[in-house]
Amino acid sequence: MLSSNGLNGSGLILVSLMMVACAGSKGSDRQGESAESTVQRAIRNQVFVEGGSFRLGDVGHPNGSPYIVLTDHARPAVEVSVDSYSISKYETTWGEMHVYYEKLGRFPLYEGSLYDEKFIAEPSQDPLSPYFYLKPARTPNYHEAEGYCAWLGDQTGLPFALPTEAQWEFAARSRGSNVPFATNTGVADNDTYLQRPRQYIDPSIPPSGNMLSHSSLVMERRPVGSYPPNPIGLHDMSGNVAEWTQDWFQKDYYQYAPLNNPKGPLKPIDPDSPEKTVRDWAGHGDHVGGNATVFARSGVPVSAGGNGFRCVVNHPKPINR
Repeated sequence: MLSSNGLNGSGLILVSLMMVACAGSKGSDRQGESAESTVQRAIRNQVFVEGGSFRLGDVGHPNGSPYIVLTDHARPAVEVSVDSYSISKYETTWGEMHVYYEKLGRFPLYEGSLYDEKFIAEPSQDPLSPYFYLKPARTPNYHEAEGYCAWLGDQTGLPFALPTEAQWEFAARSRGSNVPFATNTGVADNDTYLQRPRQYIDPSIPPSGNMLSHSSLVMERRPVGSYPPNPIGLHDMSGNVAEWTQDWFQKDYYQYAPLNNPKGPLKPIDPDSPEKTVRDWAGHGDHVGGNATVFARSGVPVSAGGNGFRCVVNHPKPINR
């Protein structure tokens, strides 16, 4: 296990050895895989993001009009800086989450509940299944997403965590470029195909476009990495599933955000109904008023199920080179 103080010489050697042993790049390579291979893949799939300054929030069209017109949550944009970090190139998959649930004995917590069927489902080998092991996981609540990243940290000694809202947007916008979508082109070409009436995507029909955005009521998603990555190598930060961040949600937070490494409010605005910030509203299929752009943000109760996530490693140097 790596030192909890970060990477040192022996730590770098160990990471290198883990990389050599690792096979496959997307999600789980097979159903029922080991915890070791899941952890190895999590390390290798981290993409280094060199820190810098950018305008966090809705920077607007060239003519000055905002991308998001229904809410002010992403305005006014504010100049902030973030330190260097790494972030997963893929959303966490059903197969990977199953390993975490199994290793930490999480299944009994959800037996007989709605979550047992929808969000703790056994990963499937069937590409038609909404629970196909390479598709992005949808968690039963915020705590399981946070717990998965913490588990990776425990297994490696590396500072794994959920991304802050600023880290998420900086990476989605390829280090803060003024683009409305986290796609290869910066614009959206939506893959709207759904097999009807089952509403299952037929895997024999290749993906079209560069993202998948549709109704949040439909469980179906494409396997992670089905669409081209954004310019720094990250997949599905526009579309597939909406993603948790670690920040408590505050509608007007940008007006008070610190200039360096903003991390959201120190505590929930409403302790009786705590909400975390969820990004990538395209994962909920909300196109109205530009809300599917990369700037969209909203608060979701920590107890709510259905969102996905990816982890970051808060270390100033690449961990997998």
